[in-house]
Amino acid sequence: MPIYCSFFLEPGNNQVVGVGSGSTIVYAVDRLAERVRQEKLNIVCVPTSFQARQLILQHGLTLSDLDRHPELDVAIDGADEVDVDLTLIKGGGGCLTQEKIVAGCAKHFVVIADYRKDSKTLGQQWKKGVSIEVIPMAYVPISRMIAKRFGGEANLRMAVSKAGPVVTDNSNFILDWKFERAENWKEVNTAIKMIPGVVETGLFVGMAERAYFGMEDGTVQVRDPPVN
Repeated sequence: MPIYCSFFLEPGNNQVVGVGSGSTIVYAVDRLAERVRQEKLNIVCVPTSFQARQLILQHGLTLSDLDRHPELDVAIDGADEVDVDLTLIKGGGGCLTQEKIVAGCAKHFVVIADYRKDSKTLGQQWKKGVSIEVIPMAYVPISRMIAKRFGGEANLRMAVSKAGPVVTDNSNFILDWKFERAENWKEVNTAIKMIPGVVETGLFVGMAERAYFGMEDGTVQVRDPPVN
């Protein structure tokens, strides 16, 4: 993983970088901090989660937020799954809303993942479904509505080390929608977001500009969106 981090972490000096969440991002922040030290770069980092914030602070990088830096030069994040169109499923770590906000504020959004996240169609590798952040009081009607309109089932994500459901950094719940078939993800994403009580979905459609996959042999595979 650290090998391919050097391929894409080429921010110039005086840039603002969005830092994503998840296990892969640990390697990216390691590499970014190394470059900042070696090249004396002036880089400002905007986190997508409590985890990302702690990583930035632990590495001695400059921490900021969207109040002070509402426009980012690049956002770097992982993914639970990436299809051939660079449509992503994100939110396995529960930070989908902040991740999408930060990615949407960036001039460039780059994804890093290992080869196991690479799929022809969503659902081929990732079997846990699409994460959907919801207002707590609405999780039951939203779950029923999604199953009725789109099939499959949308289950409340339960916590592992505490009793009860997972609670996001925004004090909301997460539904995991296990869909039955490939969809027109742009249309489905819009339709789900229109349901009252839905905060955000883990579908990132038309946002990623490039994906870097760390292969089993240590090489890097680069994918750009198809040209329409």
